[in-house]
Amino acid sequence: MIVITAPTGQIGHQVLDRLLDAGRPVRVIARDPSRLSSRARGGAEVVRGSHRDPDVLMEAFTGADSLLWLVPPNPRAEDIEEHYLGFTRPACEALKTHGVQRVVGVTSLGRAYAGHAGLLSPAFAMDAMIGSTGVSYRALAMPYFMENLLNQLEAIGNQGVFRTANSAGRPLATVATRDIAAAAADLLLDGSWTGHGTVPVIGPDELSPQAMAEVLSEELGRPVRCEQMSLDAYRATMKRYGMTEAWAQGLVDMAAAQNDGIYDAERHALTKPAPTGFRQWCQEVLRPAALAC
Repeated sequence: MIVITAPTGQIGHQVLDRLLDAGRPVRVIARDPSRLSSRARGGAEVVRGSHRDPDVLMEAFTGADSLLWLVPPNPRAEDIEEHYLGFTRPACEALKTHGVQRVVGVTSLGRAYAGHAGLLSPAFAMDAMIGSTGVSYRALAMPYFMENLLNQLEAIGNQGVFRTANSAGRPLATVATRDIAAAAADLLLDGSWTGHGTVPVIGPDELSPQAMAEVLSEELGRPVRCEQMSLDAYRATMKRYGMTEAWAQGLVDMAAAQNDGIYDAERHALTKPAPTGFRQWCQEVLRPAALAC
């Protein structure tokens, strides 16, 4: 039995589809099962509730061999580290109680970074906590998600601009969520691996946000520019969206770490990039989404 957390999220639902395609027994933890696809509701066992709830986790992990672990974002959290670890503590207890053998976690690149990395740093603490249980663990280490741009479709379409706190002229490692899902599913379907390891999942490009804007312009057939925000302006914008001070500061500190090269060492050491390049992603994901708006 494979357990999937966050099965309606942008990564979890794609992993779930791949596991159902493979015909493997799957159990999902869903706060609102009505958000699952009809295929998922019919093909997977559903445990209703939050995967922060110890009782839900104890039920879901019964008889499980493998687990996909994702901590969902919560922009209203007052303490970002406690947000991550508040989910992970009861999961670790349930892992030990039920003898789950393998966990695939979604985390970040940059573990060796010397400074504080905002929302990325609690993910590293999560990895360490899961690893301390003795379970075999693979940490899927991610850079910037291409899908983040989908949050700015209206501005891209109507104003010809996307805004970022990342340095406009500095290459930024990126990844498509479908490549994360593929890597996660491959690991969950493979019952042979043991021990601990980090698996970087990074796209093949080395594009700056300015270069991404050029690709967007070409693929959408109209000018798109990148507008770099100051970190202070970024913080203020996130707070206007209703985020707590802690979450907004976490985003600011993450952007500062990205601008400081937190992803660079692992990006440069990569020998086998994930398959989806930024232009392909624009053609197959962003452009259809933009046309549908």
